[in-house]
Amino acid sequence: MNKKINTVLFVLGATVINIVVMAILFLVCMFLIARFVDPESPMLPLWLGMMFLVSIGGSFFLYTLGMRKLTAKYDLEKYLDPIFTKKRKDRKRGL
Repeated sequence: MNKKINTVLFVLGATVINIVVMAILFLVCMFLIARFVDPESPMLPLWLGMMFLVSIGGSFFLYTLGMRKLTAKYDLEKYLDPIFTKKRKDRKRGL
């Protein structure tokens, strides 16, 4: 397989893992809210909003940590093609 296919598969796999981690964090937060917050509490909407923020932010944080460890352990630049590259400026031809 070439670098472009490796990159596409890596991005797809990382996306799936990130969504799974986000869902797990969401369920953990939901469990904690159901366990410790009174259903009649006026703060419940705030807790639900925090649940979304924690699940999104937590998954991003864990993804970043995981990527740093993977990059340090394996030389990913050797196997993956860069997603964003610098575009060359076309030189204008003189008329």
